[in-house]
Amino acid sequence: MHNIGQSHPRPSLLSRSLKDWFLKGAEIKGTPGPGAKVRKDQEGQSWWKVMCLTGVDYFSTLGYQPGIAFLAAGLLSPLATLILVLVTLFGALPIYRRVAEESPFGEGSIAMLEHLLDWWQGKLFVLTLLGFAGTDFIITITLSAADASAHLIENPFAHRFLQGQAIPVTLFLVLLLAVVFLIGFKEAIGIAVVLVSVYLILNTIVILVGLEHVIAHPGILGNWQRTLFTSYPSPIAMVALSLLLFPQLALGLSGFETGVSMMPLVKGDTHDDPQQPHGKIKNTHSLLTTAAMIMSVALLTSSLVTTLLIPADAFRSAGPHGEPPGPANGRALAFLAHQFLGNGFGTVYDLSTIAILWFAGASAMAGLLNIVPRYLPRYGMAPEWARAARPLVLVYTVIAFAVTIIFRASVDAQGGAYATGVLVLMSSAAVAVTLSAWKKKSSYLSRFGFAVIALVFGYTTVVNVVERPDGVKIAAFFICTIVFTSLISRVWRTTELRVEKITLDPAAKRIVDEMKAGGSIHIIANDPYKSDSEEYAKREQEQREDNRIPSDQPVVFLEIYVRDPSDFSAELQIKGLRLDRFRILRGVSTAVPNGIAAFLLYLRDETKILPHAYFNWTEGNPFLYLIHYVLSGQGEVAPVTREVLRKAERNPEQRPAIHAGV
Repeated sequence: MHNIGQSHPRPSLLSRSLKDWFLKGAEIKGTPGPGAKVRKDQEGQSWWKVMCLTGVDYFSTLGYQPGIAFLAAGLLSPLATLILVLVTLFGALPIYRRVAEESPFGEGSIAMLEHLLDWWQGKLFVLTLLGFAGTDFIITITLSAADASAHLIENPFAHRFLQGQAIPVTLFLVLLLAVVFLIGFKEAIGIAVVLVSVYLILNTIVILVGLEHVIAHPGILGNWQRTLFTSYPSPIAMVALSLLLFPQLALGLSGFETGVSMMPLVKGDTHDDPQQPHGKIKNTHSLLTTAAMIMSVALLTSSLVTTLLIPADAFRSAGPHGEPPGPANGRALAFLAHQFLGNGFGTVYDLSTIAILWFAGASAMAGLLNIVPRYLPRYGMAPEWARAARPLVLVYTVIAFAVTIIFRASVDAQGGAYATGVLVLMSSAAVAVTLSAWKKKSSYLSRFGFAVIALVFGYTTVVNVVERPDGVKIAAFFICTIVFTSLISRVWRTTELRVEKITLDPAAKRIVDEMKAGGSIHIIANDPYKSDSEEYAKREQEQREDNRIPSDQPVVFLEIYVRDPSDFSAELQIKGLRLDRFRILRGVSTAVPNGIAAFLLYLRDETKILPHAYFNWTEGNPFLYLIHYVLSGQGEVAPVTREVLRKAERNPEQRPAIHAGV
């Protein structure tokens, strides 16, 4: 379908080039799937390399997780972390292995849940999940940048110059991230492999040195054990309290959703079925399992050495009246690196941590750039430019600036919001997998096992929200903003054509050929009731009388039905049929006026004849009809069809004619 527009002054070559550069990618429509194209620089990467790209987000939490764990659980931090590890290995890992099987093209758990509800309920449900996903990714950017700035500021060589400058340093890191994405983010996997390898090696050295110090001084472990048994009545009480404190450590569960979203980059087997690539799924399972095992060991050992070797006062948060945080706050392992291995090694560790934390923001930015174009433009709930990366980078950067300033670049203050986003996404994944297992009648062990995991994540989410409501407040802000702007965009874009492609069956093609051979096209837009000969005869007589259609001019009835008005665009398939002497074309669209307008333009381009379409005015309140049109895709058809045509075809002489009788 080709539209002919009026001539306009041509912009300069420079302005066109800048616009094309800025909006690159906006012309790509559709969603990833079996037939989706993957860029050549993203094809066939080994799973362990893609694990490193996921790991810049997942593994980088070692920079702040031990400190957050101590602030939450104190001396019980290792025991609470052990519970976190068990949930990781026996909860999150099985869930996301199943998600990888159910969505092998990177759609993730949101796509699995998208199909549970239809119509507007489904769209609003997805928008809500997108709000939590936005919370997760935005806070990942700001929290990681804030922790990177903490490592930089507390470094002995930079402390004198940067002390008290956490907000400017964090904003600079966020801005640098935006600049990189505006220029073009290439070779991300290669950079991630280097950063993750160096970072894990340095962390291993620090943890081993810490463990060696604990072994060499057995009194440290003995003092910790005596303090525990003095503070708590029994081991059962310690476990019970650790279970209650575990939700506050949920930051250590991040990375699984990102890992699944990276599936399109994972190399599969040569003979993979495009619909169900078992090799790709198997390699993604290896990615998820290996990442979970590495992180579990790192979390448990880092929690142990930091709890045993760092004074409690060093973990303190920033005070309400501007008191500085403790030297180990947000950087517990870095504190040990400087203490036991010297400022030289500690500075190398700081630089590695700063780099991976900054790159974790890049991983989150990539996740945002992947998730928004997948849903909102398809729903008509974002402008078409939202398919392009660079405009979205600017939007996300402004939001990240605001979050950084509001939370004053504090890692501790943002922990609740981050955990809320992570836990809601993991809970939604657990629910999606549980429902899938029951629907597919998996074994009773799988069904009840996934249900138990879903309950655990649900409990963890609720506890986290109750204890740290800031997270749900931020998520609620994101949700309300997304829903509000999405509905505004939907209303604003309702008069677009909203038809991606038009196809005709053989019977419809014959009817169109007959109209072309007759030299004129007269279309009666019909809303059928009985669909019998008597009804069509009456409708034809009314239109010929009201709109003065010559008796010698044949007419064709066009009937557009709406299957799901919450969808924004779809393919329009036209079927032809004959009833006695009447010729009828029927199709299904997301909205009646838009479908009619798109088909009229199609007829004009295919036959080179300007069509005439005939409607009846309806009685009622125009405002109510507007609401009815937005929600149901119907309403007052004649004026909306004309408006859709006016916007699609700016030249009145090339515009199909609309006639409306009483």
